[in-house]
Amino acid sequence: MSVIKPFKALRPQAQFAKEVASRPYDVLNCAEAKIEAEGNAKSFLHITKSEIDLNSSVDIHSTAVYEKAKENLVAFLKRDILFKESKPCYYIYQLIMNGRSQTGLVCVSSVDDYENNIIKKHEFTRPEKEQDRINHIKTSGAQTGNVFLAYRNNKDVDLLIEKWKTTKSPAYDFIADDKIQHSVWVVTDNEVVQKISSLFETKIPCTYIADGHHRAASAAKVRKALGDKATESSNYFLTTLFPSNQLFIMDYNRVVKDLNGLSDEEFLLSLKEKFEVKTVGKKAFQPTQLHQFGMYLNDSWYELIAKEGTYTNDPIGVLDVTIIQNNILDPILNIKDQRTDTRIDFIGGIRGLSELEKRVNSGEMKVAFSLYPVTIDQLFDIADSGNVMPPKSTWFEPKLRDGLLTHLIYE
Repeated sequence: MSVIKPFKALRPQAQFAKEVASRPYDVLNCAEAKIEAEGNAKSFLHITKSEIDLNSSVDIHSTAVYEKAKENLVAFLKRDILFKESKPCYYIYQLIMNGRSQTGLVCVSSVDDYENNIIKKHEFTRPEKEQDRINHIKTSGAQTGNVFLAYRNNKDVDLLIEKWKTTKSPAYDFIADDKIQHSVWVVTDNEVVQKISSLFETKIPCTYIADGHHRAASAAKVRKALGDKATESSNYFLTTLFPSNQLFIMDYNRVVKDLNGLSDEEFLLSLKEKFEVKTVGKKAFQPTQLHQFGMYLNDSWYELIAKEGTYTNDPIGVLDVTIIQNNILDPILNIKDQRTDTRIDFIGGIRGLSELEKRVNSGEMKVAFSLYPVTIDQLFDIADSGNVMPPKSTWFEPKLRDGLLTHLIYE
């Protein structure tokens, strides 16, 4: 069963919450982070993307960057922007995007559960991305990135969380610049805290990583690296748990730099062996069902429908991200490993299909593919089967803000 615990969060003073809260470190590059934090000395990006405060010539993975993160974190505490909770608490985090609400429980989850597969995974991780977070956690002493976990919804948990929300006032409640509303309640009552822990221990047999595989893997490796110096806090990592019926997965699309030496005509002819290909024209094509794809090439959109025989019915084979890999990216475009091939890039659905057009029209990329989103049931099936999805298969929205709740490992 799932082991979760309350914790003493490092969090902002209420009046600074909106200024502190920042988008996750891994959805922004350095240039975007610098623009977003410009004029805001309280932005948590000064901690999660501390390279924005250093000369642009500095390697973003250098020791100086991690030391700057630690320096900025200490400064935030000294300036009383952040403070540490006086007792272990659970936190309820509600997000509202386009009128749609989802509510999660912020806690710390067991590293042992992660290593014993009680916290289930569905993606491989990349060593360089792991190492970046390992260095950041070890140097700063803080888990600043939240791991987004899902669980099969349980009515007893739902009722307990909803009751707290409706009878207590939130500690934070603001609408960010992207129009997403963020509300956080602090669960201080010892009896309620114990009840929540007990429900997960007895009613929730496992949880699933929805977003944050690298953050979870890094937390586990930090504990291992600490060895005899590991603290009780380092046995846990920062997570937010959402019931599956509240989650929204968006499409995760692909752009490719070239056609592997083929002309446009040769490429289209190759596609017709495995797909029904229909010219759509200028209007962006968003797939509305499984096994249907959009493709943008040479200023025109196409609809692709996978033919029989291009996929299987097993949990991995049925995925559209598998279909496109096995029938286009690998055999036609010679992209064998999406995790390591530099000719492919990934664009989350939140950026819209116009971003695909932009990347191709600029000449940076040659062709773009829009995909139908993976479902939460598909994610669960794959994780339960012990398999992993192709990289960049799921994009969850809305995303949790960094800085509102941080877990310290050196206590």
